[in-house]
Formats: sequence, structure tokens, C-alpha cells
Amino acid sequence: MSGRGLEPDSGAESLSSDEKEVTASSTGEEGSAEEHPAGEDGSESSSSSSSEEDSDSEESDGRRLGEEEEEKESLPCCNESVGVTSLPPCEHCRNENEQKELVTPRRFAGGQHVVQLEAEGMYQCSLTGLIFEVSGAVKITYSLLSWSKYAGLVKKPWIVGGPLFDLHCDSISSLTSIHFPHSLCLGGQGGGMAFKVFHLKGEKVAMEPSVEYSASHVKWLVSSLSPVGPLIQGLEPLCHHGAVILYKAVDEHPSLSFRVYVATNNDSLIKDIIRDVKHSNKKLIKIDKPPACQKLLQEGKRYRLVCEPEAEVTPEEMEFVDGSLLKLKNYIEVYLEKPEDFTMSLVELDSEETVWKAKLRERDWIRYDQNKNEQKRSTGSVKKRKPSSGILEEGVLCSKKQKTNSSAGGLGPKNLTDQQLMVIAKLFGRQWREIAIECLQVEMKEIEQIQAEEEDVNIQKFLVLSKWREREQSNGTAAALHSSLQQAASYEILQTLRDFSARC
Repeated sequence: MSGRGLEPDSGAESLSSDEKEVTASSTGEEGSAEEHPAGEDGSESSSSSSSEEDSDSEESDGRRLGEEEEEKESLPCCNESVGVTSLPPCEHCRNENEQKELVTPRRFAGGQHVVQLEAEGMYQCSLTGLIFEVSGAVKITYSLLSWSKYAGLVKKPWIVGGPLFDLHCDSISSLTSIHFPHSLCLGGQGGGMAFKVFHLKGEKVAMEPSVEYSASHVKWLVSSLSPVGPLIQGLEPLCHHGAVILYKAVDEHPSLSFRVYVATNNDSLIKDIIRDVKHSNKKLIKIDKPPACQKLLQEGKRYRLVCEPEAEVTPEEMEFVDGSLLKLKNYIEVYLEKPEDFTMSLVELDSEETVWKAKLRERDWIRYDQNKNEQKRSTGSVKKRKPSSGILEEGVLCSKKQKTNSSAGGLGPKNLTDQQLMVIAKLFGRQWREIAIECLQVEMKEIEQIQAEEEDVNIQKFLVLSKWREREQSNGTAAALHSSLQQAASYEILQTLRDFSARC
């Protein structure tokens, strides 16, 4: 499979001074909490090492900024909010009905997430899927890390089971346990599984036991905090919830060139892919298609990407492996000589079943130039247009409804209905007011006025969304609300808005 090297980007991870790039010395057999010394990594090329040292310096700068500078600017198109961890369970998995409150963290420069929990309870981060059990008020700071930095410390039969996080809090005695999201489907084979938690303590690595695991998470009792993440040992071929992430090369050629990543549902790996794209020598934009695979991905099985009409696909087929520990992230290249609508399907060779499928249309890859106010199509032609209400969502053009459309036979997407707004309102958690202020530009005095006049919280949230729709006039669409909320709302809200948009 074709692939490129991966270099960390600034602000991607936050490492303390003693958390250097490491590889394992002899680790031997892991005990219940056996520790292994971390040595220096001499296997990388000088360019890679230099780049990672630069990245560590920048990440340290991001940590020093900490809470002094909250991230206000939107992320670049190739560095969108990572994470498909919150995908709904497949037919084999069911989430437990635990009582936990959804919280949306504040995000700061350097990739930091911060939640302030005020009372005892169980809370789930809407962005990362982490679940915190606390016995009292606590402030938790965390960021997503790359597993590939610690690849030499993960020894068989143990493999990566989910994302890796760097965690810190102001009162460790109040943080009793953490539930890490995992990427595996345990339906029918959970009895043969064993989880442990990778825990980097200064210069040593501990393989600590987990308390229990569920269809979606691995529970760990907090001993101390630093880089931590779940590992798994399986007796059978492992099945993963998968994701297909699609990018298009942007150039002046009329042909179409795509890069297709097939990944496990692991935020650390997906973050690495986004970094890979950012450091590519090509300019790439993300094509917004549902990433979730409809069929589980299995280690060692072979898959083929099929295009209709036919395209050049390299490699023609691939063996699926979890690439979390690999510095070279594998991808598939797709090339079409003639730009036209086409369908992409990932097919499992043994069963010939379709694992993932997407229909790509010309509007999926039209690029909008805000400065020149032009639309550049894949044909290479440039057409002058009057100012439109188009918006750029992760490098993909999402057309807003024009006012003229409302009087032209109902063309274009329709505004969200009251019923749809109520559905969205009920999905917001405790921090809906912060999201409304930051993402929807609703004034605090407007929220306070609504709260003074209406006691029901869901109605309050509905009325705030109604104010946004009223202000947007003819552009109060699902796509527009998705674009406004994409950096802060939960996956469930964003997926619901995508469903509403697809029905237009």
C-alpha cells in the first residue's frame, strides 16, 4: 500500500519535559502492573527526529499558554476536529444504560481540553468519549497523543485498544476512575479478551490492570496521571469498528485524485492521519462523507476499493492491519481521468460484502476561493460569480439556501423546522449556553431573558436555536447549523444534522 511518513505538527500533543520520544528496552512478560524503562529512540531518521523535537518544543509552548489563551480560531481544513469514537454501537454492541452526564470541554491552544466538574458523579466528554468518575469537584486537563511515539513499548501479544491521552487534574484524589473508549467490537468474543492500561510514569512504563470493560469502554482506577491508554490481548482475530476517511488532491489538473484512509475507530490514529495530510507535499481537502464502516474490519482480511465508473486504484487490494503504531500511515490512491460523478465502495474479498460506500458528486469537490470570490471546478475552468452565501466547511463547499430559492419553487435546502430544532435541543448537555455564545453568536442577555421567561430547559435551548434560525433568515438550514457547531457539538448532534440535511 502506498504511504507517506508522518511528522507531528505544532500544538498536536502536550508533553511534559520528561516525556521524550521513547522506545522500549527489553520488556519481557507484563505483570499486573509491571514497569519497563523507557530508552532513547535511535531508529528514526535524523529528519524525523528533528521534526519531532521541534514539535515537542511547540507543544510545550502550547502547554505554557495553557488556559491563558483559549482557542478561538477555527482549525484549518486538514486539521478538523478528530474523532469518530462516538459512533453509535453496531448490531453486535450495545451501550450500557449508565447514568452519566455529557460535558463539552473548553479547548485551548496546544490541543488542550479542560473540564471543570463541580460535584460527585460520572461525566462523559462529548468530544473524546472519555468518561470520568469523580468523588467531588475537580478540574481535568487532557489532550490526545500519538501511539506511534511509544510503539517500541507495546509488545506482543498486547496491541493498541483505543486512543492514548495525556491527563492531568488539580485533585487526583477526587478522580477515582477513567473509562477509555476502545475501537473493538466485542460481540460474541468478549470472553477471550484481556485489557490492560499503558501508563507512562516518568521514564518507566507500567502495564496496569483494568477493572472491567464494556462494549465501548475500558475502566481503570486512577493511580497517577500522565500518558495513559488501553491495550488489549485477544485470542481470536480481532474485529474493529472502522472508518474510511477521504481526501481530494487540489491542483489545476482537470482529472480527479483522491487519497483514501481505512482506519480503526481510534482517535489517536485518526489524528495521525490528519497530521499526515497536513504534512503532505500535496494540498488536500477533506471530502465530507459518513466515515463509519457498515461492516466490521478484521485483522488479516483483505479488502478492495471499487469505483464505478472504473478508476485507477493503487494498491488494488490491501490487508487490513491496525496502523496505530506505524509512523508510515497507509492509504489508497484513486485516480480518475475524467471528472464525473462516481461511487466508491470498500469490499471484503472473502465474502464480497460491501464494508463502506459513498457517492461522490461534483459539488463534493468544488473549491471555493473566498478572496477572489470564485468557484474553481475540477475541469480547471474559472467562472466569475456574484457573491453567494456559500460557506467553507473543512475545505468542502456547503451551499447555503439563497433567498431567491425560497420563491423559485422551493429549490435548495429548507430551513430547519420547529420539530427538528426540538430534536437538536434535547441532545445538548449542560454546556449548551457556552456553545450558543461561542458558536451561534447568541448574546448572554438573550439567554438570560429566555431563562427568565421559560423554566423548561429543553424549551430554553429550543428558543435559543430559534433565535439563531431567525437571524439566519433563509439560511437556517441543517448544513449551516452543522457548520456553526462542528467544533463544539457532540457527534450525535452533528450526525443528526447530517441526517436532516440529507433529507432535504
